[in-house]
Amino acid sequence: MADDALTDLTDLQTALDPSAVPSAAPKETRRLGREIRGLRKARGFTLAVLAKRSALSIGYLSLLERDLATPSVNSLVAISRALGVTVGWFFETGESPDEERDFVVRRARRRRLDYSAGMVDELLTPSLTGALELLSCRLPPGASSGDTPYTHQGEEAGLVIRGRLELWVDGRTFHLEAGDSFAFPSPLPHRYRNPGSDETEIVWAITPPSF
Repeated sequence: MADDALTDLTDLQTALDPSAVPSAAPKETRRLGREIRGLRKARGFTLAVLAKRSALSIGYLSLLERDLATPSVNSLVAISRALGVTVGWFFETGESPDEERDFVVRRARRRRLDYSAGMVDELLTPSLTGALELLSCRLPPGASSGDTPYTHQGEEAGLVIRGRLELWVDGRTFHLEAGDSFAFPSPLPHRYRNPGSDETEIVWAITPPSF
């Protein structure tokens, strides 16, 4: 509610001072705002949190998310760093027909996040604006989500495509191999690791989006 009140105040100020309104986003970049908003919500950040982490104003971020402004290079870099991704996460990686853009993700156009120890997540759903997130998660031998279990809202499930997975959920340990699957409530403390000598790949579903 606080974010909404501050945004309303900013909108009022820009209405009183038209020179303060950034240039509107051109038609071809009108997807950027909702992608920023989707990733922010997936991270569990309010506009106020993103504003603090990026050193940008709540009002400016609100305009960007509603595609009423186009970010500068410096602003997009700041937003990307605040959300834990590279600027390239927001780029389109090749041509995509308009009729399939909101429904289909081609393998060569997956959005990618690289973590420490060589872990890689690729987004399999077209965006993070829906209720479901689907990821391809790859872990090199010995890589893990960390020694400390973590929690978040929602539910998750996965299928081990190849390799081995050691999964801890709420104090219990499970050893999975290719073809095995799992599901659990995300508020339960959990962590995972690749205990094998080959890369592990998992297709991971999370709802709501929170990676």
